[in-house]
Amino acid sequence: MADNLSTPRITSSYLDAFTSKTVRIVGRVTQLRGDTATVDADGVVTAHLNRDSHLAVGNAVELVCKVNADLSVKVLRSTDMGGGVDFNAVAAVVDATHRYKEIFYAAD
Repeated sequence: MADNLSTPRITSSYLDAFTSKTVRIVGRVTQLRGDTATVDADGVVTAHLNRDSHLAVGNAVELVCKVNADLSVKVLRSTDMGGGVDFNAVAAVVDATHRYKEIFYAAD
């Protein structure tokens, strides 16, 4: 049950460890094409958007998403965070999430 409630923060390098899991990704939108976005989250993430996703190229975004087998993500919820995000702080939070994973999520 805890797995259903946890959404660990990850970057692109963690995608393969979270296949079929729900996660949070913070990154910068680099491209929008139809219902697909390319997000730079310390590497490229391909995001398949839902109808409620209203993103802008160049803005930061937080995605709550499910990781697909091909390492793209299906967006469940997105939040446009504008341009003032400190990505060094985001990296530090992701690092802490995985360094102290017993606090943030249940490892399989």
